[in-house]
Amino acid sequence: MSENILKISGLKVAYGGIKAVKGIDLEVNRGELVTLIGANGAGKTTTLKAITGTLPACKVEGTVSYMGQSLASAKSFRLVHDKLSMVPEGRGVFTRMTIHENLLMGAYTRKDQAGIDADIEKWYAVFPRLKERSSQLAGTLSGGEQQMLAMARALMCHPTLLLLDEPSMGLSPIMVEKIFEVIRDVSAQGITILLVEQNARLALQAATRAYVMESGAITMSGNAADMLHDPRVQAAYLGE
Repeated sequence: MSENILKISGLKVAYGGIKAVKGIDLEVNRGELVTLIGANGAGKTTTLKAITGTLPACKVEGTVSYMGQSLASAKSFRLVHDKLSMVPEGRGVFTRMTIHENLLMGAYTRKDQAGIDADIEKWYAVFPRLKERSSQLAGTLSGGEQQMLAMARALMCHPTLLLLDEPSMGLSPIMVEKIFEVIRDVSAQGITILLVEQNARLALQAATRAYVMESGAITMSGNAADMLHDPRVQAAYLGE
């Protein structure tokens, strides 16, 4: 039986009278790359923020469990200690820190300096542009470079679960291709991933399983490869 890393049951999120998430169920098992696709405003980012406890003031119902433990009372800043890491929509790099300092922040829970140094060199090898600009302030980087940095920083803590929120948003086609190459490589290393992504084709090609979210509800779920060829998904999200 697959080990459950993340389990969401009956999650509801409401901002005043607006129901952003309407009682969804979702799970991610160890080693899977699961994608959550849907149009802008479907409730995907709200779902990720509910997992990480970073929602603004609102009403939240239902349960979110990580590694069998409820996250209801978990402090968001403690999650990285538990090896749950997120690349937020908009990248969220520390703009007044250098690339190198951002990577060190990603490893702040670790004490193995030699291992930290080795991992920094590892990600510099994956993203050579970051090495070239290692002493440059992150706020001066292009959007694609910031996305590289945000991903490398999130991976510095050796996460058990990596949450990715719209990693391809606003990037050039070449940069999108590079980011998804890294996502596939990270998944192949055994890191469990929940990917929220508007580029449904790339997400479904990379994922093991998929969920479709519309207006705060899960309307479809199943094998990602099957969904890629489902006429309903093709008509709604793939332009076919």
